[in-house]
Amino acid sequence: MRPYAFGVDIGGTAVKLGLFRTTGELMEKWSIPTRTEDGGEHVLPDVIASLRAKLEERAIPWDQVEGAGMGVPGPVKEDGTVMRCINLGWGVFNIPEQIRTLEPRIHRFRISNDVNAATLGEQWRGAAQGRKNVFMITLGTGIGGGLVINEKITNGVGGAAGEIGHFLVEPGETEICKCGRRGCLEQYCSATGLLRQAKKALLERPEIPSVLRSEAELTAKDVCDAAKAGDALALELLEKLGDRLGWALTAVTSTADPEVIVIGGGLSNAGDILLEPIVQGYRAHAFHALRDTEFTLARLGNDAGIYGCVRMLM
Repeated sequence: MRPYAFGVDIGGTAVKLGLFRTTGELMEKWSIPTRTEDGGEHVLPDVIASLRAKLEERAIPWDQVEGAGMGVPGPVKEDGTVMRCINLGWGVFNIPEQIRTLEPRIHRFRISNDVNAATLGEQWRGAAQGRKNVFMITLGTGIGGGLVINEKITNGVGGAAGEIGHFLVEPGETEICKCGRRGCLEQYCSATGLLRQAKKALLERPEIPSVLRSEAELTAKDVCDAAKAGDALALELLEKLGDRLGWALTAVTSTADPEVIVIGGGLSNAGDILLEPIVQGYRAHAFHALRDTEFTLARLGNDAGIYGCVRMLM
């Protein structure tokens, strides 16, 4: 195997890139803006230009590079066809074909959904290191899910395996999710969902005292911080989040039976105050043979994606 490889994690506002040794050492990481104008047609050329510039800067020839792995914010089929990335303005097209046209010297190229790549990164060098079967859920603006089975990413036929953010948990919901449906897990258990539930509780239950009422611009972090300080309403909100999310995760374990579930995304920075009600909710609803599934918080943070992208090459 050639000594160097690139990891490329494409987000809606920035592209995170990493130069690695294929032994797993991260040599350098950097980022470039994601130019989503003109239907996102500049994104891949900008990535290739940045990779070329880094190799020139370090005097590394292309024949010393094993290749590049890429994560993108959308469903990806096994052949590398992306099934629309709304945040990038992309439709349906085959990314490996475009990459080979832009830079024929790339020896190998692999691509997957960004959360799948992050899951593989956590399995390789993070919280699930040494485990072969891992499910990761990311709790941020939305909810993402990634599934690694026998150390390989599982994309599914349509490229959306593991995406439980739009799993139906509240059939009677009246508000519309951004996907166009109602009652999705994301509406309750993402950072955005937690904030929505907090605002609703403050409005509908004025008799309950809470430090959250003093926040001019309430955030999901404020809710978690208040819970850590013992605020009763904030603790109740996290308990409800944990129960809903734990219940949804029983569907994952009953289907895939992973060794460990990794909780990642920005909301996971709250730590045990978030993790404990999720685990409690899960254990309350899980099938007895699956009740002891391990849970852990992600460790690699924003670097998980680039680690996973490099691991895809190997």
